[in-house]
Amino acid sequence: MKKGKYSGINKLFKSDALQVLINKIYDGTFSEFLDDWKWIFSFSKKYRHIVVFYTFVGIFSSSLSLGAAYVSRTLINIIVGKQIDKIWLLLGSMIGMTVFSLVLSSVNSRIFTKISIYVNNDIQAKIFDNIIDARWKELSEYPSGDLLNRFNNDVGTISANAINWIPNLIINIYTFIVTFIVLFRTDHAMAWIAFLSAPFLLSMSRYIMRKMKEYRKRVLELNSKMMSFEVDTFYNFDMIKSFGIFGFYSKRLREWQKKFKDFSLDYNKFEIKSKILLTLVSTFVALVAFGYCLYRLWTGQIQYGDMTFFLQQRSSLSTRFNSLVGTIPGMLNSAVSAHRIRELIDLPRETHDPEGYEALQKIADKGISIKLDNVTFGYNKDNKNIYTNAGFEAKPGEIVAVLATSGGGKTTLMRLLLGMLDADIGSVTLSGADGTTLPINADLRKFFSYVPQGNTMLAGTIADNMRTVREDATDEQIIEALKTSCAWEFVSLLPEGINSSLGERGRGISEGQAQRISIARAVLRNSPILLLDEATSALDIETEERVLKNIIKQHPNKVIIISTHRPSALKLCQRIYRIADGTINETTAREAEALMWQYVDMPIKDENKNIIVKPAASLSPKDENEILTDNTNEGWWNI
Repeated sequence: MKKGKYSGINKLFKSDALQVLINKIYDGTFSEFLDDWKWIFSFSKKYRHIVVFYTFVGIFSSSLSLGAAYVSRTLINIIVGKQIDKIWLLLGSMIGMTVFSLVLSSVNSRIFTKISIYVNNDIQAKIFDNIIDARWKELSEYPSGDLLNRFNNDVGTISANAINWIPNLIINIYTFIVTFIVLFRTDHAMAWIAFLSAPFLLSMSRYIMRKMKEYRKRVLELNSKMMSFEVDTFYNFDMIKSFGIFGFYSKRLREWQKKFKDFSLDYNKFEIKSKILLTLVSTFVALVAFGYCLYRLWTGQIQYGDMTFFLQQRSSLSTRFNSLVGTIPGMLNSAVSAHRIRELIDLPRETHDPEGYEALQKIADKGISIKLDNVTFGYNKDNKNIYTNAGFEAKPGEIVAVLATSGGGKTTLMRLLLGMLDADIGSVTLSGADGTTLPINADLRKFFSYVPQGNTMLAGTIADNMRTVREDATDEQIIEALKTSCAWEFVSLLPEGINSSLGERGRGISEGQAQRISIARAVLRNSPILLLDEATSALDIETEERVLKNIIKQHPNKVIIISTHRPSALKLCQRIYRIADGTINETTAREAEALMWQYVDMPIKDENKNIIVKPAASLSPKDENEILTDNTNEGWWNI
């Protein structure tokens, strides 16, 4: 907020949060703010009886505290005046009210904490369910860091204010008014000194706090950058070790440390100066009030107990005033957080068909076919379509290969098959042996096992990783799946077998071993359709062939769809599809052989380390001509 931009009453407070509310009223967007708070209250509605109780307990507790202070004043006057006839009664009353007030405050604190946790859990659960059930295309527009920030920080902001904002506002207003009335009835001048000192101290502290907030923000930004550097360093530790560039990263760390140290010390210096200034101002105001009390006490207009009561309540009045003004930023921050969360909750949901799933599930053991029919799809309307009138089909018992250049649309095809993306035109359907045909949806995704590109291992034991797709799987079933994917060969040699622990992203095993466990996990799921998206790229040719043969042998009705650059996989395929020029067309094995060289980025070797397919970049015109004109059965194997 720029200087000179504060309006109305906010010229006195100069609060950015209050100015935002004023601006909302002027520009007509205040209704959005109210809608956000209506949404927040929808979560606290079922706790409304406890909220009312919380409010009344808070008011009663404040009244008792004020009463105890008033009794303390009377008690001090009695002691000073040596009027001991009622001292024990007053002392007992003060102790009783103080203890009772303390008990009520503790009860209120307990209630607030419990309800905040309940509301926090309610909102998080609702957001989590909406994120999981949101359509992939729309959800993918939000970075993971932003989703986590909304899921944790924004929810925390809301839960901290959803329950206590109105109760605390009521309690603070009540306490402020009652305290002022009591002081006013005691002494008009003292009441006005206490009342006017509150905004004076607030205006001074607001200026200092704004400056401190700017410093603090920069410190946090530096801290975040340092943390990002540390995370990147440890995540790429293998690369750093292999290149021997430890010294470079050590130097970078010290540079970040110096920046953080210099700015932190500057922030600390400003903090010290600010505290000194604020203390001096507070002390000046307190001395004014204290001097007035001494004058009244010296002239016999008040007693010593009156003086202590006034000084105590002046401080209480300032505290309550600050609390009242402080509700505005909390209220605004909660509304902003609610708006951010509502964006996630309002994301379009996936399509569900539980009845269709139940009908198809009854015949799933006989196999399920999948088909794309004249599908046109593009991620954005302004961009070129990925597919136009594309066709694809896979039937039970088939291994179907998908060929494409890097970035050519293989993963997009997988997402369409899974129903994570919706076709703009055309259909994606599943069909049972009895002819039942259903459009793909989120519920039918249960008929798929998917092994995506990259490492998908989670921190935990191998058994934990396997049971993420089938919680009730026995050890024997896990071992059988590992045998099918040729993973049991190395898992059985581990000290604790399937109970051996893996680090983050499968640290402790090789990339090829991680792939075999990922395939075993998909096999354990035992779904009719298995999708392998470059899932055998880290396996040698012999192992890849054994894995695919094992799956078909043990599950003859399963559909296996594999995107690959490997010729060994193509030898086992009943269908081969090529993605090119915005469409998907079935091709013959011979044509696939002639085209294979286009899709190879790295040389492919056989079990004897002999190159059987050269990368496209290394092929000479002669090589390309030999591939395209070769009439033998060897194909590219002689290149």
